Amino acid sequence: MARFGAIDQIGILVENLDASIDSWISHSGVGPWTVFRNVALDGEYRGQPTRVTMHVGLSYQDGVQIELIEATNDAPSPYRSDDGERLLGLHHIARIVDDLDAAVGAAVEGGMELLFSARNPATRVAYLRAPGQPGQLFEFICGADMRGMCDAGIAAARNWDGADPVTVIDFAAA
Repeated sequence: MARFGAIDQIGILVENLDASIDSWISHSGVGPWTVFRNVALDGEYRGQPTRVTMHVGLSYQDGVQIELIEATNDAPSPYRSDDGERLLGLHHIARIVDDLDAAVGAAVEGGMELLFSARNPATRVAYLRAPGQPGQLFEFICGADMRGMCDAGIAAARNWDGADPVTVIDFAAA
């Protein structure tokens, strides 16, 4: 996977986004956070159409994006077990790519299995699984100026003084 560049993100599935962010701030001093409420992704999970909804929190530590995901529906997705139970805990590592199709193609050619591909107006994502790596997923992310958004978040985290710990963007209000 090093051929795809540095790891940009660590993804963690949480039961309660707000409580998890509070914990990250109080226990680790990580912030500020940008929260995206009512995010929807349309795509395919294991070859079947699905629509996944979630709340997402993003912050940065030493140049790596910390992503907290609270799944908000029970649609089949990489955020649920095969029996439909919500998964929690460390979930994936991700890389931002300029060409999602090329990255997925190279990963599949290298032996990985595509589990989930989805999109919304701002981003496209794909989750893959490597043989012999149970419970661990690899994600590729592609979107307009995704690198610029991350660079701005890294700078904000580096200069954060503890004020204004959470900014909320709610897609239901849009």
